[in-house]
Amino acid sequence: MKNLIKYEFRKTWNTKMIILGIAAFAEVAFLVSLYLNLEEINGLSIFALTMLAFGGVMFIGIQSVLTMHQDMNTRQGYMLYMTPNSCFKILGGKVLENGLSIFAAGAFFFALGALDVTLLVAHLGQLQELINVVNSFAKQLSMELPLNAEFFGLLALNFLCTWLNVVNTAYLADVVATCLLSGKKHNGWIGLLLFLVISGAMSALQQAITKGMAWQPMLIWDAVIALACAAVMYAATAFLMDRHLSV
Repeated sequence: MKNLIKYEFRKTWNTKMIILGIAAFAEVAFLVSLYLNLEEINGLSIFALTMLAFGGVMFIGIQSVLTMHQDMNTRQGYMLYMTPNSCFKILGGKVLENGLSIFAAGAFFFALGALDVTLLVAHLGQLQELINVVNSFAKQLSMELPLNAEFFGLLALNFLCTWLNVVNTAYLADVVATCLLSGKKHNGWIGLLLFLVISGAMSALQQAITKGMAWQPMLIWDAVIALACAAVMYAATAFLMDRHLSV
């Protein structure tokens, strides 16, 4: 399993380094603009880091799906399924590598964001007043959403777990389209439709279970349900791969 995880990591190493390089550039721009009081550059760097945090995490998952699709449709990639490793183990290595990469990227950007907010508060001394105003407005709308570290931490965890589930669902849809519907007309569109149907069903399940909950248990249960669904998607995908790809 360790070798499979390393193999999957090497295939996506360049992309991760590019994301890290862009983040480093944006962070340097933020620090310099903060020190020199360059408000326009400061705002642009904050926007860039925010978009990179979401975009980087999402692209890591998308690239994993594209890599899996390539593995099943090219001779070089298909050779992986001719090794003594079972499809459960091969897919497990891919899921673990992708999950670790998604959560590592999420933790990195969350820590970076916390550092930048701390520096911004120390430099401007006005951000807490804005947070208090937003909290007061949210309470007037009967929305108990405290803007604190716990809330943003749970929100980030919820996003990462949900995205991992989305990626695992995409694995299943791709395997169905590539293996079960190989050579069939519009197999790609059928796979996309399957992905949307499963995603919609899981979203409805989450809403039904967490309906009426306060924000804290809702975010926690959403994350737990997403991880449980991701495990089901993994098992179903590995089962189909074992039936149709293994030799």
